[in-house]
Amino acid sequence: MIAIALQSGSNGNCIYVESAETRLLFDAGISGIAAERRLAKYGRDIRKVDAVIISHDHADHVRCAGVYHRKYRLPVCISRRTFDAAIARCGCFEASEAVHHFQPGRALRFGAMTVETVPTAHDAAEGVAFVVAAGGKRLGILTDLGHVFEGLEELVGSLDAVFVESNYDPDLLDSGPYPAFLKARIRGPRGHISNIEAAQLLRAGACARRMKWVCLAHLSEENNRPALALKTHRKIAGGEYRLYAASRHEPTGAFEI
Repeated sequence: MIAIALQSGSNGNCIYVESAETRLLFDAGISGIAAERRLAKYGRDIRKVDAVIISHDHADHVRCAGVYHRKYRLPVCISRRTFDAAIARCGCFEASEAVHHFQPGRALRFGAMTVETVPTAHDAAEGVAFVVAAGGKRLGILTDLGHVFEGLEELVGSLDAVFVESNYDPDLLDSGPYPAFLKARIRGPRGHISNIEAAQLLRAGACARRMKWVCLAHLSEENNRPALALKTHRKIAGGEYRLYAASRHEPTGAFEI
């Protein structure tokens, strides 16, 4: 498999994954033009994507899904509750649009590729994370988790590579400009996980011999710094895998699994 984080953060999320025969986009929080241009840098054509799969109804993950569907004729896979909530939240779909509804917790199949949908604790209508499996390899797309819920450590231990949420540094969040209610939401059980929590998750769950790379994702602009997130992970998690931080503005590069 090949994976590219086209962008990651509260300003928009979209991850491209391909195997020998299948090409998928996970989330549609960046414009169609941005996705098209960033994929083209790596010789990929957005019109050849087999489906767009939506994790949850927050605008930074779903706001452009209708555009991908209408402009590029891409099938959209989304849970029913997420679809309804996305219409109410940001009007990114028309209620009559033909999308494919999935049941969280059930796997989706695209040729030889399987996408496991993993229900999360995030404060969305019906949020999911993903595990993409193809050719004997497993890639996790684990963001907007809420907290480190039961079974997550075991799941991480089954992966060959992972995009994992590392949203905030606790000290930066505490001293930052956000109002108290928003700080409480971020660090609460339905918000986001911190650099420390993400590193502890990897230390507890990652199989050192199996994990090839880790890409820290969904970093806060106000409450985190890429260098700080990487430093925290190296200190706590250790591990011999390659470690990256996804950008809020640019693609990561093409990572091979």
